[in-house]
Amino acid sequence: MVSAIGQPISRVLLSDQVYARVRGLIVSGDLKPGERLVESEIARQLTVSQAPVREAVKRLVHEGLAQHVPRRGSFVATVSQDDAASARAVRVVIEELAARTLAERADPAALADLDAQVEAMREAAAEGDVGRFRDADITFHRIVCEAGGNPFLPKVWAVMEPSLRGLRVVSDPTFTGDWAEMAEQHAGLLDALRTADPQLAGEKFAAHARGEIPGA
Repeated sequence: MVSAIGQPISRVLLSDQVYARVRGLIVSGDLKPGERLVESEIARQLTVSQAPVREAVKRLVHEGLAQHVPRRGSFVATVSQDDAASARAVRVVIEELAARTLAERADPAALADLDAQVEAMREAAAEGDVGRFRDADITFHRIVCEAGGNPFLPKVWAVMEPSLRGLRVVSDPTFTGDWAEMAEQHAGLLDALRTADPQLAGEKFAAHARGEIPGA
């Protein structure tokens, strides 16, 4: 457990505040994969009762950032190489189809939303805010699935997103590459969508999902 989670927090929406604090530590890599989330210790450090901590941990488990093991407790999620490979294989298919359908529609509102996420990634990279970067990254890909017009794509993405969040957070906590460069890679994906060329967009997103673009 990280020795100092931070200063005591106010007693307004405690579970939300505890969730945000612990989630931030997981996303940033300060809490490592496999590390136990000791509810009593978190409560002690934040000077709150265990009830809001328990609710916060449940949210993290639902989001895919933590795993609960009966009679042992909750832990920061770990991802096996097999799980990562399986998730990536499914993601390739989903994102290629989503990009193709969105490129065909060329929805201006969706493209504007995606541009906002790219800007959020750029700002987060400049500020060194890894958690905000990753949130903008996964939101970018969710928008692509939601905006394509195929009603099944957002449903499939909603099922996958908890696992993808876990994969993205715990599989690269020590990433030492260029976050700004990664933001520009997403700008390139957006440019592919703007061409209104479904084949090009699909190929670009499939390559990104396969990890062929550095930092994917």
